[in-house]
Amino acid sequence: MSGKTFTVEEVAQHNKPGDLWIIIDSKVYDISRFVNLHPGGAGVLLAKNVAGKDATDAFFGLHRMEVLLKPQYARLQIGTVQGQREIVKPLAAGEASQVPYAEPAWLMPGFHSPYYNDGHRRFQKAVRKFFEEVVYPDAVKHEEDGKRISQEVVDKLCEMNIPAMRIGPGKHLKGRTLMGGIVTPEEFDHFHELIINFEIGRLGTRGYVDALLAGEVIGLPPVLNYGSPELQAKVVPEVLSGKKYICLAISEAFAGSDVAGMQTYAERDGDEWVITGTKKWITNGTFADYFTVACRTDNGHVVILVPRQDAISTKAVKTAYSSTAGTSYVTFDGARAPVANTLGKVGRGMQVVLSNFNHERWMIVCTSLSAQRRIVEECLKWTAQRIAFGKPLNAQPVVRARLANMIARVEAGQNWLEFVTHQMNNMSYDEQSDKIAGTIGLLKQYITRTGRETAEDATLLFGGRGITATGMGKLIENYHRTSPYDAILGGSEDVLGDLGVRQAIKKMPKNARL
Repeated sequence: MSGKTFTVEEVAQHNKPGDLWIIIDSKVYDISRFVNLHPGGAGVLLAKNVAGKDATDAFFGLHRMEVLLKPQYARLQIGTVQGQREIVKPLAAGEASQVPYAEPAWLMPGFHSPYYNDGHRRFQKAVRKFFEEVVYPDAVKHEEDGKRISQEVVDKLCEMNIPAMRIGPGKHLKGRTLMGGIVTPEEFDHFHELIINFEIGRLGTRGYVDALLAGEVIGLPPVLNYGSPELQAKVVPEVLSGKKYICLAISEAFAGSDVAGMQTYAERDGDEWVITGTKKWITNGTFADYFTVACRTDNGHVVILVPRQDAISTKAVKTAYSSTAGTSYVTFDGARAPVANTLGKVGRGMQVVLSNFNHERWMIVCTSLSAQRRIVEECLKWTAQRIAFGKPLNAQPVVRARLANMIARVEAGQNWLEFVTHQMNNMSYDEQSDKIAGTIGLLKQYITRTGRETAEDATLLFGGRGITATGMGKLIENYHRTSPYDAILGGSEDVLGDLGVRQAIKKMPKNARL
């Protein structure tokens, strides 16, 4: 960029084909050669209110700020306007947004929380910086091309021990350096884990959120909790180092919420299990090396860790979100696994399956709420900068009413989630299963239902841009298309709502009367 300065009058002289300058936020751009390459046609840039003028409002009415940061456009800047200062500045890596309600209140200046300390704040800043610099470029790329997460990014995630931290506090963290040493394994709690999930959810790339080793988050805990020491010693280091991938294979075309109705069958053959059947909608299945598989046997259900082999085939399932998630249809055609790979006891497989659900549902709540909050931020920005009927959109009472509902949803959800997370920090696993399994179910139902309401509100606020996969409304389009996923994955809304109420009924005191 040149260090030259120009007066507004000097810029105004360059207002015709072959000699065309514009001003955007105090910066002067020579777009003489670019004008015929503009996707919207040359006429947009040659308009009287743009050519040789301050086009800041016009630009931000049509483009995201990130456009100006791309090298091919940044090099068009030839100087700045004399006496003017830049107003619109990109956030530094790791910096929190100052847009009201764009961040949880504990990250906003002057606000207080009983749940987070300065260590959490340092951790959050480091995690956000890492995700913005290392993960986000890969997320955008593969959300679009549908390919799996880059191994280079996986290696960097594992170097920070982020996959290990996503499983939560526990023995698997012992001896590990977490996020470069910002937090110790002994200090790490569920609020640190929540922070990681929030940074994942705000990427705005829903398919990649699951591509980001979601299969490990739900597929490895059964190995940690029910596998033999020998099995753990082999598999856990492979998976947490990013050398091997794992997925959880429970859902079938025959059995979704009705988990007990699964038809995949395991039969003993000496010291091996022989597994026959199919699983569907298995996250990360297309690239998994291990499958944590729930099966039927003659003696009840069982969960088995099955290594990939020729007798296992995986086929991508095309869904509404990006294929980068590796959603798959898995066929076990006489696949074999050692009996030593049994997770838990034969006949107690449902206990293994159900024990995994609380944490999975809590994780989905975290990423879903974070994505919803990101949409609120997008809408607050858009309605402030979009001019319609001669004034900003947020000057319209109906627009402010929609924004009010959106804000109320995320703030209510945030407070409920933080309350539940605090209980997780202070309850044993058995206490969690007894006291808050139903609460987590109700919370997930609330977050996913309000998410779809927010998606609808946001789409209406963005109009045509909200249903366009690129440009100003790209995050809205992605969210509107993919928000139903969270209502289904980990247990459908209706089933979880019913679980919450049934647990409440079960705990009703017998002497309670009106």
